[in-house]
Amino acid sequence: NFVFTPQNRVLRLEPIQISWWQQAKSFLILGIKHILTGYDHLLFLLTIIVLGGSLKSLLKIITAFSISHSITLTLAVLNIFTLPARFVETMIALSIIYVAAENLWRDPEKAARWRWLLTLGFGLIHGLGFAGVLREMALPKASLVSSLLSFNLGVELGQIAIVSIAYFILVFLKRWSWSSSLRWVLSMGAGIIGVFWFIERAFIL
Repeated sequence: NFVFTPQNRVLRLEPIQISWWQQAKSFLILGIKHILTGYDHLLFLLTIIVLGGSLKSLLKIITAFSISHSITLTLAVLNIFTLPARFVETMIALSIIYVAAENLWRDPEKAARWRWLLTLGFGLIHGLGFAGVLREMALPKASLVSSLLSFNLGVELGQIAIVSIAYFILVFLKRWSWSSSLRWVLSMGAGIIGVFWFIERAFIL
């Protein structure tokens, strides 16, 4: 506590020095929290993998999503390419609707075969959504690169953890005869949520 007196009339505040590691750690945690609480991003990923497939196909999906969202995340944070937040959020909802619809009406084997390419395209939109958090923080130029890399790494770790858990649960459930019905129900539920988000973001917010 500081008490002002006739002898002490000035309070000098010195900026807190944060080490590079502390800053990187904080943005790493921020990235993990963002993906874990970014329910639209998570729902998109879960809807993408609900059809199942091999571990190789899962790795292709994760890699495609990581590459594409990293590109637009970087471009947006550096102010090279941006889109209005409302448009981005609406498109994210549309990405969920499209994938859910494909799960319901397209042949599962054909749909799963090209999932990595679909994820590569939609990942560009999701990357712009990720960038919103960092853009609001107005990062100083001196720490821009390290903060961006740490945040992106956090997003990657979070999504890998969630997708891996979901994948092995789906593999376990695949042995049951009702697993295909469960995939249908999950896709239908994701589509309904996507429609709700689309209406909310496009016409209400």
